[in-house]
Amino acid sequence: MTTAKGTRRTCEKGHTFVKKSDCPTCPKCEAERKPTEGFMSLLSAPVRRALETEGITTLPKLAEYTEKEILKLHGIGPSSMPILRKSLEEEGLSFKA
Repeated sequence: MTTAKGTRRTCEKGHTFVKKSDCPTCPKCEAERKPTEGFMSLLSAPVRRALETEGITTLPKLAEYTEKEILKLHGIGPSSMPILRKSLEEEGLSFKA
């Protein structure tokens, strides 16, 4: 069903939500799976999903990439880079040169 606000959808878990875009992600499911600690807890859902899609779930794995490679991932923009840089720095790591 389409409304002025978007399309009403139901996820696999039965949550009903409205989305304007084609993005299939259920906001309620995303909120439930958001980490409560670690660097991933500091990131927005699109950034987390982009990293997870690439198999990047730890800081050592993130350090294997250049900033340019990370910025090419769909869902990651310049505003997320300071958080990623600081998280790496706190662990004595940095992006690949």
